[in-house]
Amino acid sequence: MQYLHTMIRASDLDATLSFYCEQLGLAEVNRYDSEAGRFTLVFLAAPADLDTATEHNRPCIEITHNWDPEEYDGGRNFGHLAFSVDNIYDTCQRLQDAGVTINRPPRDGHMAFVRSPDGISIELLQAGPALAATEPWASMANTGEW
Repeated sequence: MQYLHTMIRASDLDATLSFYCEQLGLAEVNRYDSEAGRFTLVFLAAPADLDTATEHNRPCIEITHNWDPEEYDGGRNFGHLAFSVDNIYDTCQRLQDAGVTINRPPRDGHMAFVRSPDGISIELLQAGPALAATEPWASMANTGEW
């Protein structure tokens, strides 16, 4: 068995791609538009996975954008995506500076949660050992659901 991808529906493709690519740092590796099906598929990969993802679309996040308007909910029911990061504090600061709400700050120097524009929960985990607790993160309260 081999992991291929996780599919997420996006109501606003531009906002979703901005979050995953510009703010989170993933890269688009493939795109497919279906006129007949009225949808677009965009495959995204983490920088460390680009070699295999570019050739095989795995491991990837598949963003599915249905062209006809539709309301999506249940992002919390989906669970979450998880990414390791080199520095949890720098990553959270960069996301916060880009306007992303840090729902669960990295108070422990190890774990944080944010949400995509479509409400998908994203877990960020410090690669390696947890960093020492530091402000403003150590005393920052949770915001919303994560």
